[in-house]
Amino acid sequence: MDAPAAQPGSGDSPLTPAERDASLRELRARWRTASLAAGWRFPSDWALPEVDAVCAAVMAKGGVEAAETALAGLARARAAAGAGLAETLADLAALHAVLGHGGDGFVAPDVDATPARLLRTTALAWADVATDQLVHTEVADPLTGLPTAAYLRTRLEEVYRAAAAGGRPAADDHVLLVVSLDLTAVAGFPRLTGMILVADALRTVFDSGQSVASLGPSVVAALVPKDERVASHGVALRRALHERLSVDTQLADVGRPRVSVVRLPATHELACDLLAQLARA
Repeated sequence: MDAPAAQPGSGDSPLTPAERDASLRELRARWRTASLAAGWRFPSDWALPEVDAVCAAVMAKGGVEAAETALAGLARARAAAGAGLAETLADLAALHAVLGHGGDGFVAPDVDATPARLLRTTALAWADVATDQLVHTEVADPLTGLPTAAYLRTRLEEVYRAAAAGGRPAADDHVLLVVSLDLTAVAGFPRLTGMILVADALRTVFDSGQSVASLGPSVVAALVPKDERVASHGVALRRALHERLSVDTQLADVGRPRVSVVRLPATHELACDLLAQLARA
């Protein structure tokens, strides 16, 4: 299976750096389109740094079969971000279909048509992380330094218990402020920088005991008291986000981060389901 661009040694002239970057971006865009068509549910969280690593490996080595190490890295990242195994394998099938299709027309990803070796590599790497998450729950997200969603679930359990003891709904006393950043068009290191800056803004605004956490690859949240300061916190957070993201031209062009006030549901179980939904919004 050939990569979508000429490779050194294939009889064509080696690509210039500009041509290589353009080919990589084209491959990435075609892969994303095929993956969404195959059922990827949350477009904003498809683009991970590991996607670029896979594309670079495919471009350098001439085909997806030669990019197993990069695919394993992507599978682990997908699992850590909350993507299911079926979705991860469908994403792999989308890449395989794109590389096997010479034109820009419609491609039909088919997991059953994907080489078994690639499926096995991807599934095992995904399972390594998924299994480890069942046994070892990280307290802090390594990228942003914020506590993880597991921490926020624990804090919410305490909030719901306290609300029940007082005979009132948890939503009367607390609310979630959720920040999501659409990083679909951002690749490589700037994507990581974006979330680091978002986390810094959150820590700066909520520095007096509020619970903050990283929910997903492009989503963070704060559990804050429901009082007259909610509106002012929202304004301060938007200002802090703008100040930080505007310093990077690539991040300044992605659009404003979405800051949402989310009401807590009736039970802790529903709140945990809500966090899972927000993580991939």
